[in-house]
Amino acid sequence: MLRRQFVRTLGAGSALGAFGSLGMLSGCATTGGGKGAKVVVVGGGFGGATAAKYVRMWSDYGIAVTLVEPNATFISCPISNLVLGGVKTMADITTPYDGLTKNHGVTVVHDTVRSIDADKRIVKLASGGELAYDRLILSPGIDFMWETLPGMAKPGAQDKVLHSWKAGAQTVALRQQLKDMPDGGVYALAIPLAPYRCPPGPYERACQVANYFSQAKPKSKVLILDANEDVTSKGPLFKKAWAERYKGMVEYRGKHALSDVDAATNTLKFEFQDDVKANVLNVIPPMRAGAIAVQSGLATANKRWCEVDFLTFESKAAKNIHVLGDSIQVAPGMPKSGHMANQHGKTCAAAVVALLTGQTPNASPIYNNTCYSFVSAEDVVHVASVHTYDPVKKTMVTVAGSGGVSKAANELEGRFALSWAQGIWADTLI
Repeated sequence: MLRRQFVRTLGAGSALGAFGSLGMLSGCATTGGGKGAKVVVVGGGFGGATAAKYVRMWSDYGIAVTLVEPNATFISCPISNLVLGGVKTMADITTPYDGLTKNHGVTVVHDTVRSIDADKRIVKLASGGELAYDRLILSPGIDFMWETLPGMAKPGAQDKVLHSWKAGAQTVALRQQLKDMPDGGVYALAIPLAPYRCPPGPYERACQVANYFSQAKPKSKVLILDANEDVTSKGPLFKKAWAERYKGMVEYRGKHALSDVDAATNTLKFEFQDDVKANVLNVIPPMRAGAIAVQSGLATANKRWCEVDFLTFESKAAKNIHVLGDSIQVAPGMPKSGHMANQHGKTCAAAVVALLTGQTPNASPIYNNTCYSFVSAEDVVHVASVHTYDPVKKTMVTVAGSGGVSKAANELEGRFALSWAQGIWADTLI
């Protein structure tokens, strides 16, 4: 595929579009001001860190921003599957938070939030401190619904059967399990019903593990056990990779809803199908909004996800609190992805600056999404989309004819994917 064709296909979803389209998002945010106002951001992922940075920038550094994040460094979920496959290292996907402080004056507090007093506008920290705010931005990511898998509550179960769906220590641990697995063993990946964080992520993971096995453990097998009826994103492209690149190594089974896990015997149990045993179990559990959002009563959609006003990302359950990223009840066609969370952060930052300076938030936000997936160490497929606000439906809708998917996996998109990663990490954190 020629570069000009690829860029035209992606449209605003390309790396260039993602960072060149900020004007579409900013609305009134270029006016600055808000002297004396305080914004607290909870969660330093793609949504929260982006919001913290852009509230500072778009207020001409007039609004004080405090970011509360328990982790010492940012570890990217995008590209982390390449660590599992041995292509990248943890250092490759790790970025410090000090750029937000040095370059933008964001106060970073490494702590967790114990509770939120929405009436008094106070965030209470686990360490005992308190932070007052005029506007609170929550980007707490996802937490797992372990109660749906009773066996995972047994002592040691979660240390043995890993999810590795939050990049970090479990990424390293699962990589070690794969290295320790004997040649001829089986790696079983259980995928929950959508919605979940990063729709194509599990299928990319299967490719990366298969790529590693093809080089180091050629007698081994990758077994994908998907609760969904079929592959939820880029299905034909992934299936082509499994059939042609990893023939006989990858097996996909849809409609396999996991009901429990016996970690002691490495056994997966399903609602209707027979039990499955494997050498390495990788269970991605059902998800919901991060714990602080649920605890604070913001998860009003099936007690899992947070409903928001898409013009401002203000919660529909609490005034002056905005919710971003994977925790929200997404609009139709909107994935839970790092790129999308970054776009949420900018849209919210623009709205918060407008609200704190007595102006009207942008009534026509537009943002985009691109998800790249590595089907080997070098070759990549993508899906992209552009989203705009529909004032009648009061939600974001996909722009007809925008974005698209790859025709085939190719190395050129692999280079684009790595450039996208470097660009979005810098846009979020530096």
